[in-house]
Amino acid sequence: MNTTEPLTGRPFALEGKSAMMERALSSAGISILFQDATLALSYAENLPPHLAERYFAGGRDGDLFGQVHGDYLGVLKSNVLETGSATNAEIDLDVEGEIRTYELKVQRVNGDGFLGILSVISEVTEMRHREKVLKSLLRELSHRSKNLLAIIQGIATQTARNTLSLDSFLVKFRGRLQSLSNSQDLITDSSWRGAYLFDLAEKQFAPYWPETAGSMPIFGINAHLTPNAAVHLGLALHELIVNSASYGAIAGGASSITLNCKEVKLNGRKAIEVAWVEVLPNRTDIHEFSENSFGRSVLERVVPSSMNGKAELKLLPGRIEYYLQIPETEFEILKRA
Repeated sequence: MNTTEPLTGRPFALEGKSAMMERALSSAGISILFQDATLALSYAENLPPHLAERYFAGGRDGDLFGQVHGDYLGVLKSNVLETGSATNAEIDLDVEGEIRTYELKVQRVNGDGFLGILSVISEVTEMRHREKVLKSLLRELSHRSKNLLAIIQGIATQTARNTLSLDSFLVKFRGRLQSLSNSQDLITDSSWRGAYLFDLAEKQFAPYWPETAGSMPIFGINAHLTPNAAVHLGLALHELIVNSASYGAIAGGASSITLNCKEVKLNGRKAIEVAWVEVLPNRTDIHEFSENSFGRSVLERVVPSSMNGKAELKLLPGRIEYYLQIPETEFEILKRA
């Protein structure tokens, strides 16, 4: 015998082919169901256990899949028998309290005096679950994108209202857009779960903090913020930091700013308070927080209302103080120092 002779082309015995087909069907999770012209069950292969225990020769679709599905499949398969047009169907079965979805590819078999229906059955539960999750994620992405576009539109409109030249508008708008982008990076990196307060503050400080000023002045509780809270707190910090870099403590060396987070009560419920305290280089310093400025509007109205919180901006001689209280619906304290 030549042991090097290739096997390609060698005929298999019928039993060998049958065994290989059974193994292929089993590994692929595919079942086969034959029914005669009266739609009586006549042959099945590789049915899942919960269907195999219901199967018997001469039974009907109702015996195998339940009466409701049986009636539906009976009409569908009768139409396939009549027209010869193959079709697909999906059914959901309750298997020990778990809903499983099956796809049936139904076609007419007509040959050698035999007329009947062949159904190729495969479970698509996981596939349909993934499709539902994907659709849900796409809806969520669409919702978040619309919210983000609304925020950008608001920033553009309010910045334009409070600037007198195109150059000034571009500088302020780009800065605010970059602040939004920095916050969004953290949220995206966390798979839209939010951002830690310290990471958010460091991201906002970084473009403006002098290298000679040492570590950034961030203290207290490193709360984990929701995406909504992270975006809006990022905008508030940007306004405070830019003002400080233009007229305040950062412009004078950044040695007199603290950003502190502590636990408080808001309307009798748990909350955190983020406090910005800045000592100005000169008590007569002029800053841009005028009555109608967008920065002040962001701090006092836009940010607290976006998270059902409370804010207070104090413009004292030689000091800027900002207190933002954030309700428990917008943060978690995952660990304490």
